[in-house]
Amino acid sequence: MDRRTFLKGTGAAGVVGLAGCTGGPTEGGDGNGDGNSSDGGGGGSGSAEANVGVVYATGGLGDGSFNDQAKAGAERATDEFDVDYEEAQPSEVSEFANYQQQFAGSTNPEYDLICCIGYLQEDALSETAPDYEDRNFMLVDSAVEEPNVSSYVFGEEQGSFLVGHLAGLLTTREFEAGAGATQSDAANVGFVGGEEGSLIGKFEAGYRAGVARAGGDIEVQRTYVGSFNDPAGGKEAALAMYNDGADVIYHAAGNTGTGVFQAAQEAGRFAIGVDQDQSKTKSGYADVILASMVKRVDTAVYTSIENVVNGEFEGGSTTTLGLEQEGVSIEYGQELEGEISGDVKSEIEASQKAIVDGDVSVPSSPDEL
Repeated sequence: MDRRTFLKGTGAAGVVGLAGCTGGPTEGGDGNGDGNSSDGGGGGSGSAEANVGVVYATGGLGDGSFNDQAKAGAERATDEFDVDYEEAQPSEVSEFANYQQQFAGSTNPEYDLICCIGYLQEDALSETAPDYEDRNFMLVDSAVEEPNVSSYVFGEEQGSFLVGHLAGLLTTREFEAGAGATQSDAANVGFVGGEEGSLIGKFEAGYRAGVARAGGDIEVQRTYVGSFNDPAGGKEAALAMYNDGADVIYHAAGNTGTGVFQAAQEAGRFAIGVDQDQSKTKSGYADVILASMVKRVDTAVYTSIENVVNGEFEGGSTTTLGLEQEGVSIEYGQELEGEISGDVKSEIEASQKAIVDGDVSVPSSPDEL
């Protein structure tokens, strides 16, 4: 791979961005689009093996979930390779194409890889990639069949099955830990999604199937807030479920899920996080977070950058990361893990083995339930 000069500047001068948005490519910028250096292996040397642009999903950084997981992958790559990266945080879906094109059209530096985080970027990337055939792109959570795009999708339904099984097992028994407790009069759990669609439908379908595996007559409440960045809406939706008997609520809603955690504390019930171990990234709510369905977006971002550095980028490919590939998993909450009994954990482990072995087929759409 040709080494390309990455001229270092100061501050955020020269940002070519949209009004009201954060970051974006810079001419002679500093590597992350917000005035702070993200040098990685390139340091201050003025050169790097690869220059990478990252366009995050709406909701931005600080979600303790999806976007932060992607950033962790980019930062790991800068720690291990001679890589510089710059990032952009669109606030609206309509801004994806602009940022993708800014990175792809930049000549100083030339970007060796543009990482597009989130399935909502699919339409924009389908238009952008053919216009920039000499640029490499990676897409998380959907697939674009272009020779210069490497796509990564996950077995969200498999990981969601495990946390659903956990929720189902706990709502059918008396359980008290941290700041939460189950109610004794009914078995009832909930699901809060961000924007309704086929991707988040995988989370819902897997969760509901996992709840059903616990047995018994368990009610599953479900709703979609319509946004991945509406904590107030998430709290309102979750409180309605808790007030209607839910013991545990699983969210697949980005930063909207912060409101679910707030509601769990207020109601004295439990919640399940997503994408990262949210008992750590949202540690103020660790006393109600039973577990998280961890989705290794960081692995996808890191692997794509590693492939570019090593000259092994595979455009036109789609990589699936499920339980068997350790692309998804259940992570028990750091504060509540010790309160969850060994027999419950054993049942979860048995479910995981059954899925990996092919003995349990997990639905990927609510329509399959």
